[in-house]
Amino acid sequence: MVCLGNICRSPTAHGVLEKLIKNKELPDRVQVDSAGTGSYHLGEHPDPRSITAAEKRGYNLHNQVARQVQSSDFKEFDYILAMDTKNLEHLRRIAPVHSRAKLKLLLDYAPGSIESVPDPYFGEEASGFELVLDLVEVACANLLQEIEQQLLMERRT
Repeated sequence: MVCLGNICRSPTAHGVLEKLIKNKELPDRVQVDSAGTGSYHLGEHPDPRSITAAEKRGYNLHNQVARQVQSSDFKEFDYILAMDTKNLEHLRRIAPVHSRAKLKLLLDYAPGSIESVPDPYFGEEASGFELVLDLVEVACANLLQEIEQQLLMERRT
């Protein structure tokens, strides 16, 4: 999961997908992480407003610490999901050619929604973080369905 600073949208998506994976008893088979394209908040925990909004829905973001996207991420992860089009453009510029097929927008997994997860800092303070969760929950649930189908196909072969 990738956003700009790795303190609100991508940690929220990370926390949501992490809980879904745990509920499906897949933590030993599916790894999730988040990072930022920028280096503004390296080493910081997610924004307290993201943590509070997530906690209200049963997600834990407390153990996360902001980091920047690294070249090893393109090798390690099968999905590299950007929160918005600017993050996706940045990822396309830095990704090795053979890894570019892994790059998508998270909301590609939320058909009928908007294109990008909006930055929660714009608009009404409380509702921005709730909107992020609304969008991310749908996308992560659909993403996990795809991952489960892939794992099932791998077992069959």
